[in-house]
Amino acid sequence: MQQLLRDLSRIVLPDRSLDDVLLEVLRLATRTIPEAEATSLTLVRDDGAVTAAHHGKVALQVDELQYGLSCGPCLDASRGGVVVRVDDLREDVRFGAVGPRAAGLGVRSCLAVPLPYQGSSIGALNAYSAEPAAFSSPDAVRIGTEVAEALAIAVLNADSHAQLDDQAHNLSVAMHSRAVIEQAKGVLMAQQHVGPDEAFEILRAASQRSNRKVRDVAAAIVASTQAPLG
Repeated sequence: MQQLLRDLSRIVLPDRSLDDVLLEVLRLATRTIPEAEATSLTLVRDDGAVTAAHHGKVALQVDELQYGLSCGPCLDASRGGVVVRVDDLREDVRFGAVGPRAAGLGVRSCLAVPLPYQGSSIGALNAYSAEPAAFSSPDAVRIGTEVAEALAIAVLNADSHAQLDDQAHNLSVAMHSRAVIEQAKGVLMAQQHVGPDEAFEILRAASQRSNRKVRDVAAAIVASTQAPLG
C-alpha cells in the first residue's frame, strides 16, 4: 500500500485528460489487488453510472452488462456504499441474469469496493478474475478496501483539476468572444454611424437571420476589414 500511495502522489495532472489520468490510477491499483486480472472504475453521475476507466476489455463488458440490467455488484457497491464479493458468478443468484452472463464472458469472481467520500460513495473499484473465489481471502477484501480509499482521493483530485481546466478554457473563450464582439461593434458604429446598442442589435439580427452565433458573425465582420497579406 505504501508503494501505491507513493505512486499516486507522483501522478502528473497538468496538460492531461481526465480519462488518461484515471487510467493511470487504475493501472496502479490493478498491480496492488491480489488476483485481479481485470479492473474498472465505476463513477456515479447524475444521469447514472459510467465506467470512467478500465484495465482489460472484459472489465468494461461486465460493467456495461450490469448497467444495462440495472443491477450488479458494481452498482450495489457504488450506490449502497457496501463491499460486494461474488465467489462464483455462474452460481450466484443475487443479481439475476448478471452472474451467468458475466460467466459467459469468462469472469467467475469479482470484488466491488465503494470509493468513499465524506460518508457516501462516488463510485466503485471493481476487480474481476476468471478463477472462482479469487477474492475470498480476508487479505483480498482488506487490500481492496484500502486501495479504494486511496483511489477515491486520487479520482477526486483528478476530477477537480479537470473541472478547473474546463473553467479556465471556458473563461478564455468567453473573453475572446467578448473582445471580437466589441471590435465588430466598433466597425459597425464607424460604418453605419450608430451607437453601441444599435450596433449590437445589428449583430444580433444578423445572427438570427443566418442562424449563426453572434461571435461568429462578429468575427466575420472583423475579418472583412483586415487587408489581405501580400
